[in-house]
Amino acid sequence: MSAGSRSVAYGQNPIVEFRLRHADGSWLHFECVVRNLTQHKNIGGIVYNARDITERKQTQEELLFNATHDALTGLPNRALFLGRLQSVVDRMKRHPHQTAAVLFIDLDGFKVVNDCYGHATGDVLIKAVSNRLRACMRSDGTIARMGGDEFTVLVEDVTDPSDAIRVAERIQSSFAKPFLLEGHEVFKSISIGIALTSPEVPAEAVLQNADIAMYRAKSQGKACSELFDRAMHEQVMSRLLLEAKLRYALENEELALHYQPIVAVDTGAVQGFEALLRWQPSGLNSIPPSTFVPLAEQCGLIVPISVWVLKKACLEAASWQRRYPADPPLYVSINISSKHFSHAGFIGHVKDALVESAVDPRCITIEFTEGLAMNDVAATGQTMSQLRTLGVKMSIDDFGTGYSSLSYLRRFPVDTLKIDQSFVATMDAENYAIVRTIIGLARNLDLKVVAEGVETTKQHRLLALAGCESAQGHLFAEPMPAKSVGVFIESNRRRPSQTKQRALARSAGL
Repeated sequence: MSAGSRSVAYGQNPIVEFRLRHADGSWLHFECVVRNLTQHKNIGGIVYNARDITERKQTQEELLFNATHDALTGLPNRALFLGRLQSVVDRMKRHPHQTAAVLFIDLDGFKVVNDCYGHATGDVLIKAVSNRLRACMRSDGTIARMGGDEFTVLVEDVTDPSDAIRVAERIQSSFAKPFLLEGHEVFKSISIGIALTSPEVPAEAVLQNADIAMYRAKSQGKACSELFDRAMHEQVMSRLLLEAKLRYALENEELALHYQPIVAVDTGAVQGFEALLRWQPSGLNSIPPSTFVPLAEQCGLIVPISVWVLKKACLEAASWQRRYPADPPLYVSINISSKHFSHAGFIGHVKDALVESAVDPRCITIEFTEGLAMNDVAATGQTMSQLRTLGVKMSIDDFGTGYSSLSYLRRFPVDTLKIDQSFVATMDAENYAIVRTIIGLARNLDLKVVAEGVETTKQHRLLALAGCESAQGHLFAEPMPAKSVGVFIESNRRRPSQTKQRALARSAGL
């Protein structure tokens, strides 16, 4: 009988479990019911009834293993990892000097592998990653798969943060070697977040801290490691608070559109407006778009917000056209994020906004960046064709800062190129040459040009000399709320001759 035998009560008769070694070296498990029949006149002794429960034991062990381990890699799963981590934290309460570290590991660009090779090959890569992690770790380290392409490592007996950092560096170095997938060598990097344990911090919180640090590593360019600190936690909490407020921004009417005039360079006459999103949360200072727009994209709010922008801008554009008719009519330019542009319902959203507002589609310009246009050329071209069918105009924003191919530019049915303000802000010889090249390119392709960020009379004069048609910037007018647009239009129209004379004088003054 093995030393691992045990007994339990079964009514008045105890049950003993034990194991015996088979002749072939394997172990057999038995369950034995013990009955005291010493007082029985026909028996007069102790009766043992034993049965082989080896198969049941194996099934129980298999179920327990499956409940605590990842099916694909055989590594511990989240539940088992958290249990072991909590044991380390509990031990630290008795021995505070025994520190440990959690490494949260995420595979960079895993989606690309799934998209290119399929999910079966993606599973092959995940198994290869788990094997590579096993090879990197000492026997006392616990490796777990959290799910997807996320892994964790528990490193015990850490005396200093540098110990955990060295482990992370060792793991990073192991990923310098390629993986063999479908007969191709594929290089994959990893981002690692590191968090140290503490007696005051529960296991779940330590894991969250490592996760936060991993996302910081991602934001720093991937393929690196970051050590969690308190500032990271505060930033995450601030972000979560901001995200919660953003979710109610639409229903609380905290979002608004401001409009910056786009004017003719030679006369200063207003031609249209660019719709710019603004957010003024209740009880807080105004949040800049550079902060909340990326947040909206990350938390899945960008599409409903963008739909609201489309409808609002189209309704206000229709109102101005009725009140201030012109030939050509005033237009409104609307920025579209890449996530909304690639959304399955995007064309329907544009169509709904046009129908609901009854605006002339020719007076609506959809703006998107070069990067968006080149992300998926075929899909972009198809979406643009559908927009053209609806009758709206299209503009490439921040032109010159991306990587658009001229051949694709000719294929896309765009109407306008917007010169990025970075070229306008510093109008040295090199930037001015770029500006003149963009203007010449647009003229050859029969496209309009709008220069962004014009703030000085010198910039205005140079743009006029280069033949730029339209411009926007603080020199002409700052973005204004919708209620101020009518006043601006009327003021601009009352002084057309004076505006033209000043513009010509500025151009001649170079």
